[in-house]
Amino acid sequence: MNMILFMITLSLTLSTALTALNFWLAQMNPDSEKLSPYECGFDPLGSARLPFSIRFFLVAILFLLFDLEIALLLPLPWATQLEDPITTLIWTSTLIILLTLGLVYEWAQGGLEWAE
Repeated sequence: MNMILFMITLSLTLSTALTALNFWLAQMNPDSEKLSPYECGFDPLGSARLPFSIRFFLVAILFLLFDLEIALLLPLPWATQLEDPITTLIWTSTLIILLTLGLVYEWAQGGLEWAE
């Protein structure tokens, strides 16, 4: 209990000190040169707030989906050592088949084509 209280106190003190140091050392005097948009040394030609293509978000979501699939499949080698590995393999195969069918559907609909 005493060690936990020491760790909490140390963490709180360290975070407070670092936050105070950041406010003390930070430069808070932006000038017009820092506030101006930078575009290769030229004056900006258009708005800097152009929206991203929806295809960019689609590719990002697909990447996250398949990255999550890899994270879910990482424990598979250890799960095959269980008493009933058939159930684990059935659920894993179901997940892989479902995600593969989703990828094939997106591909067939042209969702992965970057240019139209």
